[in-house]
Amino acid sequence: MMMRIGKQCQKSVLALALLFMAGPALADLSLLNMTQGVTDMSNQVYGLHMTIFWITVVIGVLVFGAMFYSIIRHRKSRGVKPAKFHHSTAVEIVWTIIPLAILVGMAIPATRVLIDINDTTGSEMTVKVTGYQWFWGYEYIDEDVQFLSRLDVESDRARQLGSGVSPASVPYYLENVDNRLVLPVDTRIRFQITAADVIHSWWVPDFGWKRDAIPGFVNETWTQIDEPGIYRGRCAELCGRDHGFMPIVIEAVEKDEFETWLMAQREGSSADEASDAVASR
Repeated sequence: MMMRIGKQCQKSVLALALLFMAGPALADLSLLNMTQGVTDMSNQVYGLHMTIFWITVVIGVLVFGAMFYSIIRHRKSRGVKPAKFHHSTAVEIVWTIIPLAILVGMAIPATRVLIDINDTTGSEMTVKVTGYQWFWGYEYIDEDVQFLSRLDVESDRARQLGSGVSPASVPYYLENVDNRLVLPVDTRIRFQITAADVIHSWWVPDFGWKRDAIPGFVNETWTQIDEPGIYRGRCAELCGRDHGFMPIVIEAVEKDEFETWLMAQREGSSADEASDAVASR
């Protein structure tokens, strides 16, 4: 009796511990599912994810329902005796055809989404993304604008041992950069993603995809942002010592605001080039 009570107490303590561990997740239920995102592509990926999820839920309910029904209904204490058979062609055909049909049902929408992700036709502008150890380079193809994007100064200072700066005092610690990638909304944008040294991975969860940045190889994909705002991401491939310190920050703005920003960048680049030319004389 005492042993039984002790085991029950242990189970109760374990259940309470699991409940407390799940507390942070329960506080924000959105963390329990993938990001729905702010692009048509991210919505497609989310829809595919939910389709596969509900298919697996139905499979789980049917399989475990049949298993528990059989365990309870055909238990030995009821006097049920196990059936004795060695082969059933009909059963083998059924449990081959049904999984095959399920897999085909999953493959069709998944293939459709994968084809769409890689279809960059009809793009209105192109941005080249280059991964470096440990920052990002951006080039607006045909716009004569390019720059580097590094971890912001405050985060970089706070991460140093002995800096005396508390990370908690830095807004968006390790998630800010000195130069944001500015993009227009309602524009089909093609990305050409590569790397200059080792393999990186360019990932903004709100866009619904990630792409490896591989030296000597160019990966292509596209996005079309529906809503203005700030969207953050990070390198998703372990790329060396400072892998955790190369965030991505996208600022999506209206088209006219983007054109104004682009013009200012061109003028700034021209002024820098003139200053360099004078200094070199």
